[in-house]
Amino acid sequence: MANTYTQCYFHLVFAVRNREALVKKEWKDEMHKYITGIVQNHRHKMLAVNSMPDHTHILIGYNVNQLIPDLVEEIKTSTNAWIKTKRLSGFKFDWQVGYGAFTHSHSRIDTVIKYILSQEKHHRKKSFEEEYLEMLERNEVIFTNEYLFEFFNNIYE
Repeated sequence: MANTYTQCYFHLVFAVRNREALVKKEWKDEMHKYITGIVQNHRHKMLAVNSMPDHTHILIGYNVNQLIPDLVEEIKTSTNAWIKTKRLSGFKFDWQVGYGAFTHSHSRIDTVIKYILSQEKHHRKKSFEEEYLEMLERNEVIFTNEYLFEFFNNIYE
């Protein structure tokens, strides 16, 4: 539509099923390239992507012509198939049901990118559970504990 302008940024977070540490350093960069391809094929702009062994963070410049649930489902379904086809995991790999989606203003983009790219450093001090609950609280998201990701401690040691 003419004279319609949007600028939306979404920070997406999702976890490996049962929070198993299945995303391996040896192939996570290749997975990030694959995810970037999915994001860009749907006309979103990839701003940052990084994974820990049990979860992934993505920051995109959002194309409002696709629903976030559809994009997340496409990323999860396609990466599941890609990991299985390439036999990258010796275990059954699946993403956990659900995800977090948080919006950010343009003025916060550099901060969020740095945060995503420094996940390894960040998780030396804070568990994924602490991180995720803090994100929910900071964004004033009302949640029910029974519907949160399954959290396990000391997964990065």
